[in-house]
Amino acid sequence: MSDDEPAIEAPETPTRAPEEAAPEAPARPRFEDLPPAAQRALREAEERRQARAAAEAAAGPPPKEIRGRDGPEPVRYGDWELKGIASDF
Repeated sequence: MSDDEPAIEAPETPTRAPEEAAPEAPARPRFEDLPPAAQRALREAEERRQARAAAEAAAGPPPKEIRGRDGPEPVRYGDWELKGIASDF
C-alpha cells in the first residue's frame, strides 16, 4: 500500500450496554409442573428408549453376510454395480 492511498478502516461494531444484555433462555420446567399429558408422553418416550436399548443389546452383532457384494455398501453411495453395469436408485 502506498502513502497516497487512504487507509481503509473497519466499521465500528455497536456494543451492547450491560443492562441491555441478551435475554437468557427460559428455565426448563420441572417434570412435576408439566401437564399430565406431557408427563405421560415423556414417560412413554423414556420407556421406548429403554426398550430399544435393551433390544439392541440383546440382538448382538449383525449376522455375517454370505456371498455379498464386495467393496463399499452400495446403498450408502447411491448406486449398484453388477458386471460393470451401474444402476442408480
